[in-house]
Amino acid sequence: MLLAIDVSNTTIKTGVFDGDRLVAHHRLASDRARTADEYGLTLTGLVAESGVSRDAVRGVSLSCVVPQLRAVFVDVARRYFRQDPLVIGPDSRLGVALDVDHPREVGADRIVNAHATYARVGGPAIAIAFGTATVFDCVTGDGRYVGGAIAPGMVTSLESLAQRAAQLFQIELVAPPRAIGTSTVTTMQSGLVYGFAGLVEGLVARLSAELGGTPRVIATGGLAEIVAPVTRAIHTVEPHLTLEGLRLLHELHHA
Repeated sequence: MLLAIDVSNTTIKTGVFDGDRLVAHHRLASDRARTADEYGLTLTGLVAESGVSRDAVRGVSLSCVVPQLRAVFVDVARRYFRQDPLVIGPDSRLGVALDVDHPREVGADRIVNAHATYARVGGPAIAIAFGTATVFDCVTGDGRYVGGAIAPGMVTSLESLAQRAAQLFQIELVAPPRAIGTSTVTTMQSGLVYGFAGLVEGLVARLSAELGGTPRVIATGGLAEIVAPVTRAIHTVEPHLTLEGLRLLHELHHA
């Protein structure tokens, strides 16, 4: 079995694959202060609770955009699962070519999502990750990753509003019944949910014009399922796109 680990700025997503089947997945808070022992005990406990022995884990595939935690999770893989992890980066063997100005600046999660998107739908294609930031990644028809766009995330925007505006506060991120809000809650929900839908539509249109053709648009991340129903710009929601990409890259490296 394969343990896939995606470490982002806000959350850590893990998945256990039996072949190409995702048999368990979990989310943890990303905490730079936690040690390898703390994460190791947590992960082995979650894996065991899913009915998988840690001795059954025969590979670890790791994506990490938090430099302070990269060595921590390499240590977790080696000491707790007895595996040398595949750590994804610009020098990894990839299914897409990094055709950007500075390949080493491309985050591992963007590389993984681009690979998974191209493997799933071919190109041209756009992957949108709704997380701490809203990240758009573009792949051409001939399999070149050519960059994209990064915008603030929905939760980041909400937190900024709640912190900086004296009369605004944290709300539930759901689509309101109408775009014209009639209360503080529904006006904020409209601005965030429909506003981000408009952001998606505008950027997808611009990116598509530059990519050419008719790109398929895949969305992932915890908030994708909130935005996708209110825009036609997103064709598919793949909640575990990054974990799937980690699996595919591990297969590519061990083919």
